[in-house]
Amino acid sequence: MPLHVDLPLVLDRDAPVPLTVQLGDQLRAGMRAGMLRSGERLPSSRALARLLGVSRTVVTDAFQQLYAEGWLEGRHGSGTYVADLSGIAGPAGGASHAPPAGGAGPAGGASHGPPEGAPSGNGPATRAPATTAGAAAGWTRGDTVFAAAGAQDVPDAGVVDLRPGRPWVRDYDRAAWRRAWRGAADRPPCDVIDPYGHPRLRELLAGHLRRARGVPVGPENVMVTRGTGHGLDLLAAALLRPGDRAGVEEPGYGKARSIIAARGGRIAPCPVDEQGVLTEGLPDDLRILYTTPAHQYPLGGRLPIPRRERLLAWARRTGATVVEDDYDAEFRYDVAPLPALYGLDPGRVVLLGTLSKSLAPDVGIGWLVATPALLGELARVRVELADRTSGPVQEAVAVLLERGDLDRHLRRARLSYGRRRAAIVEILGGRVSGDSAGLHVFLRLPAGQVGRLVAAAAERGVLLDTTERHHHGLVRHHGVVIGYGSASLAEVREGCAVIAALLSGR
Repeated sequence: MPLHVDLPLVLDRDAPVPLTVQLGDQLRAGMRAGMLRSGERLPSSRALARLLGVSRTVVTDAFQQLYAEGWLEGRHGSGTYVADLSGIAGPAGGASHAPPAGGAGPAGGASHGPPEGAPSGNGPATRAPATTAGAAAGWTRGDTVFAAAGAQDVPDAGVVDLRPGRPWVRDYDRAAWRRAWRGAADRPPCDVIDPYGHPRLRELLAGHLRRARGVPVGPENVMVTRGTGHGLDLLAAALLRPGDRAGVEEPGYGKARSIIAARGGRIAPCPVDEQGVLTEGLPDDLRILYTTPAHQYPLGGRLPIPRRERLLAWARRTGATVVEDDYDAEFRYDVAPLPALYGLDPGRVVLLGTLSKSLAPDVGIGWLVATPALLGELARVRVELADRTSGPVQEAVAVLLERGDLDRHLRRARLSYGRRRAAIVEILGGRVSGDSAGLHVFLRLPAGQVGRLVAAAAERGVLLDTTERHHHGLVRHHGVVIGYGSASLAEVREGCAVIAALLSGR
């Protein structure tokens, strides 16, 4: 039945905050506090607009933002409802730690393995050691286990893999997936390659960025790429001359260093702390600076607004281009989104995004957002390099966006990942940081303890990553990076129980 809104919704027309943002914040707070509960139906946008004395656009824009964040869900022909918030919202605004029921994976399709919340059948004591389970899960190189092709589709390969970098792809909406590829098959082969990407997909991606990230862009600002690494490579090819210095966070994404070095750039490690890149002391001679402000990789910090402003002031003063990797910014928990750097200064920032984390790595679609002038330069580079993004894949992604399937997938994924994140916080408590966003957290440890913990966890069948390999030079941040993208809720609980036991000396 329709919900009678008794919330104290008060919109101040004289406030500097837009009415849409005010309404979204108040509805979000009501859901966090339990005044709006899972499954309850909201009034129509027209009725709520009439009640508040505002235009319907104010309400629909607020609803769209809450849809994108996973707070609301639509039911065809029925209306707008509060989504399943178990593990996301609680009376105090924190994550609920009650074990959620098992169900479909983040893509919302039928589950073809055990439900995500179901026991895996192997407790920590019965797990095969990672060194021996590697033969079943994939192949080994040194002391690292690499998943073989198809291994990630096996619900239980004898190892709990809590290393970062992969999303949940075991379950998906088969109907939406097939519909997208049928749409791609209807597109005839094309003999002309647009270096900017398909115009229809660029328009849809611009809309997605406006909804999901609040970035005011049009299709003229969007180039379709094959992912963030590809976008960075295009920028390096266009902007770097041999010997130019390029800043990369330290510790930071190793592939970014490799890409820049391959284009002749000299790496300048730029220190970070728990909040992100340190703006004081940045060199004045950097041509580009690669940064991950929404969820620093691998420490997990969110760059605060004052530091963002100082970073952009540095870029304007030095003429450097800031490359903002927004690799998992769609996933936020219990926090409001911070504005993208690009939205604060489109002239000095290039925004990179990808579907690798939000959908699946093998889709091979990303985007690069920049000024039309810079996109023109990048388009010329692509033509010279005979570089392209698959046309049929672009068409399939366009169908997912056009029908709302990607937005629905993100809402379900956000709730599913939120349950796993809540489980980590419940078991490991205040030991972890970087849990407000993304698909990994950071567990800081004394330097001498890291190797022992990782080795002991591997003996109990739990794979972990460390910060060591993410440094370019001297290791300054010691600890373990715990990913929860590709592990089920039961596996996350199991793996974190092993970590907690080891930290307690058990």
